[in-house]
Amino acid sequence: MQQIPWKQTKQLLHRPANDLRRRARILSIAMLVGFCWSLAGCSRLRQPPPANFVYVTAQQTFLRDRVAAVSNRTGMVSNGERLVVLERERRWLKVRSPRGEVGWIEERLTASQKLEDQFEALRQANQSDPVIATASTSDEAYLHVAPGRATDHLYLLAESTPLSLLERASVPKPVSPGTPAPTSIQKNGAPPAPVMEDWWLVRDAKGQTGWIYGGLVDVSAPDALLRYANGQRIVAAYLLANVDDPNSGVLDNGKAVASIPEYLAVLAPYQSGLPFDFNQVRVFVWNVRKHRYETGFAERNIAGYLPLHIALRADPYGKGAEAAEKLPTFTYRVLAAGEALPVPDPTTGLFHPGRTVDETWRLEGNICRRVLAPGAPPPAEAHPDAMIKKAKVAKRRRRG
Repeated sequence: MQQIPWKQTKQLLHRPANDLRRRARILSIAMLVGFCWSLAGCSRLRQPPPANFVYVTAQQTFLRDRVAAVSNRTGMVSNGERLVVLERERRWLKVRSPRGEVGWIEERLTASQKLEDQFEALRQANQSDPVIATASTSDEAYLHVAPGRATDHLYLLAESTPLSLLERASVPKPVSPGTPAPTSIQKNGAPPAPVMEDWWLVRDAKGQTGWIYGGLVDVSAPDALLRYANGQRIVAAYLLANVDDPNSGVLDNGKAVASIPEYLAVLAPYQSGLPFDFNQVRVFVWNVRKHRYETGFAERNIAGYLPLHIALRADPYGKGAEAAEKLPTFTYRVLAAGEALPVPDPTTGLFHPGRTVDETWRLEGNICRRVLAPGAPPPAEAHPDAMIKKAKVAKRRRRG
């Protein structure tokens, strides 16, 4: 029998172990390669992080190629444009414009996506609100997300931008830096009330909605009515009817006007922070014989609140053909007797009056007649004794 040398015997004994170690190394390498491939595949399937956006608040500004005292302009962006943020440095942002321009912009000239979302929520919440008056901007003006000069702003409106007025709010006027706070005491021992300023919630032709300082709002009112305002501010004016007068003497661009409009107007003093929207209601009718405007209806010393409602309505008390005739009818709200005047909400600046009463009037020719709901008792001022007293007072005024 042939004997195997001990050296070969040792090799044969260790061969299985060597094979196991080799297989283990190959398996480890394969697992490592597979793991790396899996990581690469996951990175391809993973969604990229959401883009960070900002919006331009300046009217126009340049993008720059670097943050330095001397830099080159790489593009120009305008108010409201959305920019993609690529990089941030202290007080500066590297952005990409909608046209692909890349450059640096000062962060103070931008607004965050959060603020844009707040403006969008404001637009959605008020897109169906009725328009209580029309106006335009008297100068460039920012839309703010809430009433007040210190609130965030985004959209810049150009001068003479048409606006739809939706709601009024009153907030304290900020005290200028360096101006001492008032320390005087009123007669009742209470500190003086802060000076208030009015803000309007507005909507422009693009649907952009926000708050604008009332001092930058010019309410749309016919020039013909301004001479009849008697020192009051016209809060809103509405067309009620048109009267034919070929000999009116009114010219428009050099041509005679034969159809003259008649208006409903609400007025208030030139003062901010009033606890009502208006304190006068007047109807201006056209006198065909004298070819001029006259007051066909007036109610003063009331606490009235917008909006007003105007429609063509038939006479609920008419008979025969009169019952079918539809004439201009208007309704406005006034604070009920005994109710205290409201104060603005300290958070929102909005007024929330207590119980109000709707008053409805119908224009019939050159006079207005009160329209009561079916079954409603006549108002106190319509009582015969009150009417006689009112006529005597008017007669004494005429004599005076």
